[in-house]
Amino acid sequence: MEQRPFPGDLVLDHVAHFVPDLDAAARDLEKLGLVVTPESAHRTQHGPAGTSNRCVMLEHGYIEILAPTLDTPNAQRVRERMKRFVGVHLCCFGTPDPAAEHSRLAAHGFEPEPLVNLARNLQDGTPVRFNVVYVPPAKMPEGRVQYCEHLTETNLWRKEWVNEGLRLEAAFVVAADPVEAAVRWGRFTGVLPRRNGDFVELPLARGKVLIGTRDALARLLGEAPPPPALAGYALSGKPGEKRRVVRLPPSLGGVWVIG
Repeated sequence: MEQRPFPGDLVLDHVAHFVPDLDAAARDLEKLGLVVTPESAHRTQHGPAGTSNRCVMLEHGYIEILAPTLDTPNAQRVRERMKRFVGVHLCCFGTPDPAAEHSRLAAHGFEPEPLVNLARNLQDGTPVRFNVVYVPPAKMPEGRVQYCEHLTETNLWRKEWVNEGLRLEAAFVVAADPVEAAVRWGRFTGVLPRRNGDFVELPLARGKVLIGTRDALARLLGEAPPPPALAGYALSGKPGEKRRVVRLPPSLGGVWVIG
């Protein structure tokens, strides 16, 4: 199942819920009828990252649930985000060329951290590896907004783990000033924003980002956190499935739009 973008393309790769209890969040996802991967711990070229995750693999993209496990700077950043709310705090774009994105972000004043070689081993020992581009939180205050390149995608998108008929379609961004946020997100992604009703949209090769005020997103989702924040995301539904909004349980936080 091809996930890696073509040269020059940018896709919505995954979103992540920051949660205090990984197993509780996974159980609630399973109650919603989803297959969840086993737990695995992250590490970088410098050692343990201090977080573990489980994932819901989709036909396109995936949903990550991520929890802090150690006392590392990375884990502390996750804990700081969760002080605001448990829910969606990460939006990741998939790229075939993270080094080029890193250079472009540096040229546009985003001060990216050195390229991170992120890895984890699955329960059977199979390695999963990524190259990741992070920027300081103040540069993208809505959440951890990043780039990643999959180096071992076939190890993750296993047939027994893929939730068929579901694809990651959109991420919802809450902003006090959607125009300012859209310009900044446009510089971050290299994508030209455009008006879409009450929102500003960043159209991608696969998926999109919708940026709006808290009121506009509350009308769409039923609720939205105070800005700046990520409010939730949209999943494609199975053929014939009616569009609906799903408020997720407290173990996960956030809102889905399905269909």
